[in-house]
Amino acid sequence: MQILDQLAPFSLLDALAVCALLAGWIGIGWRIEHPADRRVSTSKLVARYRREWMVQMVTRQPRIFDGSILSTLRQGASFFASATMIGIGGGLALLGNTDRLSGVAADLAQAEAPALVWEVRILLVIGLLAHAFLSFVWSHRLFGYCAVVMASVPNDPEDPRAFPRAAQAAEVNITAARSFNRGLRSVYFAMAALAWFAGPMGLIAATLITLFVLWRREFASRSRAVLLEDKV
Repeated sequence: MQILDQLAPFSLLDALAVCALLAGWIGIGWRIEHPADRRVSTSKLVARYRREWMVQMVTRQPRIFDGSILSTLRQGASFFASATMIGIGGGLALLGNTDRLSGVAADLAQAEAPALVWEVRILLVIGLLAHAFLSFVWSHRLFGYCAVVMASVPNDPEDPRAFPRAAQAAEVNITAARSFNRGLRSVYFAMAALAWFAGPMGLIAATLITLFVLWRREFASRSRAVLLEDKV
């Protein structure tokens, strides 16, 4: 009964909006990672190039170029992990400052909402950012594993271990990229979750906009069209 009393400030529309956000977050991620054969996502297309990268890496001398690319990928994961950590810290700081929450409420003409409402909304954002942080950290670690596997690939393409080990490096690289993309999607939806401060309709609208942006970038972007031009 006490839990129901605490949830009283939230309406059914609030619950539907949060469910829509979470369903959209999970659903678009599944669709991107498991696209239909007739419409492959950009992430899947890039995965093919990652496999080809490792094939070319076997015969490339020296391999400084490959190491430089991998270092850039790790730096990207490290940057976003740091950024999400700062975002989580900011959210936790807001949780401990109800006066500032009340100020935000007043700016959005919802001054009557209790502090609990604003704290729950911030917790949703923090939860998504926490998932993003863990995804970026794991991506960074996997790119490190990929570097180790790449370093173990024999220089001689005639060595029977060369191409199988390069294929292993490619799969680890693809897994790292998948984790990185999951982190990015979590950041997108964390930004959409901020719209809940404007009410449930704002959250629903932000969720739809985020879904459209992600769908377009993965299934209808110019970069995807360019990747599809490679018929070899």
